[in-house]
Amino acid sequence: MTRVLFLCVHNSARSQMAEAFLKKHGGGRSEAESAGLEPGSLNPYAVRAMAELGIDISGNATKSVFDFAKEGRRYDLVVTVCSKEAAERCPIFPGPHEKLHWPFDDPAVLTESALALSEEEIMAGTRKVRDEIEKAVVELVGRATEG
Repeated sequence: MTRVLFLCVHNSARSQMAEAFLKKHGGGRSEAESAGLEPGSLNPYAVRAMAELGIDISGNATKSVFDFAKEGRRYDLVVTVCSKEAAERCPIFPGPHEKLHWPFDDPAVLTESALALSEEEIMAGTRKVRDEIEKAVVELVGRATEG
Protein backbone atom coordinates (compact mmCIF):
# COMPACT_ATOMS: atom_id res chain seq x y z
CA MET A 1 0.00 0.00 0.00
CA THR A 2 1.48 3.33 -1.10
CA ARG A 3 1.01 6.12 1.46
CA VAL A 4 0.51 9.53 -0.19
CA LEU A 5 0.29 12.96 1.43
CA PHE A 6 -1.03 15.98 -0.48
CA LEU A 7 0.08 19.34 0.92
CA CYS A 8 -0.91 22.96 0.33
CA VAL A 9 -1.02 26.10 2.40
CA HIS A 10 -4.53 25.92 3.89
CA ASN A 11 -5.72 22.35 3.18
CA SER A 12 -9.01 23.91 2.11
CA ALA A 13 -9.37 22.95 -1.57
CA ARG A 14 -6.54 21.58 -3.76
CA SER A 15 -5.03 19.07 -1.34
CA GLN A 16 -8.53 18.00 -0.22
CA MET A 17 -9.58 17.40 -3.85
CA ALA A 18 -6.36 15.48 -4.62
CA GLU A 19 -6.87 13.27 -1.57
CA ALA A 20 -10.46 12.52 -2.59
CA PHE A 21 -9.49 11.76 -6.19
CA LEU A 22 -6.74 9.35 -5.14
CA LYS A 23 -9.21 7.57 -2.87
CA LYS A 24 -11.61 7.35 -5.84
CA HIS A 25 -9.13 6.35 -8.56
CA GLY A 26 -6.44 4.56 -6.54
CA GLY A 27 -8.08 1.17 -6.76
CA GLY A 28 -7.31 0.42 -3.11
CA ARG A 29 -3.56 0.42 -3.82
CA SER A 30 -2.96 3.78 -2.14
CA GLU A 31 -3.74 5.44 1.15
CA ALA A 32 -4.26 9.20 0.77
CA GLU A 33 -4.20 12.03 3.28
CA SER A 34 -3.93 15.81 3.02
CA ALA A 35 -2.72 18.62 5.24
CA GLY A 36 -1.73 22.26 5.20
CA LEU A 37 0.73 24.70 6.68
CA GLU A 38 -2.01 27.00 8.01
CA PRO A 39 -5.21 24.91 8.07
CA GLY A 40 -8.26 27.01 7.38
CA SER A 41 -11.81 26.00 6.60
CA LEU A 42 -13.02 24.02 3.62
CA ASN A 43 -13.56 26.10 0.51
CA PRO A 44 -17.34 25.89 -0.16
CA TYR A 45 -16.77 26.14 -3.91
CA ALA A 46 -14.41 23.16 -3.80
CA VAL A 47 -17.02 21.24 -1.82
CA ARG A 48 -19.66 22.07 -4.47
CA ALA A 49 -17.35 21.26 -7.37
CA MET A 50 -16.55 17.85 -5.92
CA ALA A 51 -20.23 17.18 -5.16
CA GLU A 52 -20.95 17.73 -8.86
CA LEU A 53 -18.87 14.59 -9.48
CA GLY A 54 -20.57 12.66 -6.68
CA ILE A 55 -17.68 13.07 -4.21
CA ASP A 56 -18.63 14.41 -0.77
CA ILE A 57 -15.81 16.22 1.02
CA SER A 58 -18.17 18.42 3.07
CA GLY A 59 -17.42 16.57 6.30
CA ASN A 60 -13.64 16.70 5.90
CA ALA A 61 -11.60 18.57 8.48
CA THR A 62 -8.61 20.68 7.53
CA LYS A 63 -5.44 19.25 9.04
CA SER A 64 -2.01 20.58 10.02
CA VAL A 65 1.16 19.21 8.47
CA PHE A 66 2.88 19.95 11.80
CA ASP A 67 0.50 17.59 13.63
CA PHE A 68 1.25 14.82 11.13
CA ALA A 69 5.01 15.36 11.56
CA LYS A 70 4.73 15.38 15.38
CA GLU A 71 2.79 12.10 15.20
CA GLY A 72 5.68 10.58 13.24
CA ARG A 73 3.60 9.75 10.19
CA ARG A 74 5.56 8.44 7.20
CA TYR A 75 4.69 8.59 3.51
CA ASP A 76 6.03 7.03 0.33
CA LEU A 77 5.08 10.07 -1.72
CA VAL A 78 4.46 13.72 -0.77
CA VAL A 79 2.79 15.90 -3.41
CA THR A 80 2.69 19.66 -2.93
CA VAL A 81 -0.14 21.36 -4.84
CA CYS A 82 0.65 25.04 -4.20
CA SER A 83 0.46 27.61 -6.96
CA LYS A 84 3.65 28.97 -8.49
CA GLU A 85 3.00 32.22 -6.61
CA ALA A 86 2.78 30.45 -3.23
CA ALA A 87 5.60 27.96 -3.82
CA GLU A 88 7.84 29.56 -1.20
CA ARG A 89 5.10 29.11 1.44
CA CYS A 90 4.26 25.57 0.39
CA PRO A 91 4.91 23.16 3.26
CA ILE A 92 7.49 20.41 3.24
CA PHE A 93 7.32 17.14 5.12
CA PRO A 94 10.29 15.57 6.92
CA GLY A 95 11.60 12.12 6.28
CA PRO A 96 12.53 9.98 3.31
CA HIS A 97 9.93 9.93 0.54
CA GLU A 98 9.49 10.73 -3.11
CA LYS A 99 8.48 14.36 -3.71
CA LEU A 100 6.35 15.82 -6.50
CA HIS A 101 5.14 19.38 -7.02
CA TRP A 102 1.95 20.07 -8.96
CA PRO A 103 1.52 23.87 -9.26
CA PHE A 104 -2.26 24.36 -9.29
CA ASP A 105 -3.91 27.76 -8.99
CA ASP A 106 -5.58 28.40 -5.65
CA PRO A 107 -9.39 28.55 -5.98
CA ALA A 108 -9.49 30.86 -2.94
CA VAL A 109 -7.95 33.59 -5.10
CA LEU A 110 -11.17 33.64 -7.12
CA THR A 111 -13.22 34.75 -4.12
CA GLU A 112 -10.53 37.12 -2.83
CA SER A 113 -10.09 38.75 -6.22
CA ALA A 114 -10.67 42.46 -6.65
CA LEU A 115 -12.39 41.56 -9.91
CA ALA A 116 -15.68 40.84 -8.09
CA LEU A 117 -16.33 37.62 -9.98
CA SER A 118 -19.82 36.21 -10.20
CA GLU A 119 -20.77 32.98 -8.46
CA GLU A 120 -20.70 31.15 -11.82
CA GLU A 121 -17.25 32.54 -12.69
CA ILE A 122 -15.91 31.37 -9.32
CA MET A 123 -17.43 27.92 -9.86
CA ALA A 124 -16.00 27.75 -13.40
CA GLY A 125 -12.53 28.55 -12.10
CA THR A 126 -12.87 26.03 -9.28
CA ARG A 127 -14.08 23.34 -11.71
CA LYS A 128 -11.03 24.02 -13.92
CA VAL A 129 -8.65 23.44 -10.99
CA ARG A 130 -10.66 20.39 -9.89
CA ASP A 131 -10.43 18.85 -13.36
CA GLU A 132 -6.68 19.55 -13.59
CA ILE A 133 -6.15 17.86 -10.23
CA GLU A 134 -8.21 14.84 -11.22
CA LYS A 135 -6.20 14.49 -14.44
CA ALA A 136 -2.91 14.62 -12.50
CA VAL A 137 -4.13 12.02 -10.00
CA VAL A 138 -5.34 9.69 -12.77
CA GLU A 139 -1.93 10.02 -14.48
CA LEU A 140 -0.18 9.27 -11.17
CA VAL A 141 -2.29 6.14 -10.68
CA GLY A 142 -1.61 5.10 -14.27
CA ARG A 143 2.16 5.41 -13.77
CA ALA A 144 1.96 3.42 -10.55
CA THR A 145 0.09 0.56 -12.20
CA GLU A 146 2.53 0.49 -15.15
CA GLY A 147 5.57 0.35 -12.87
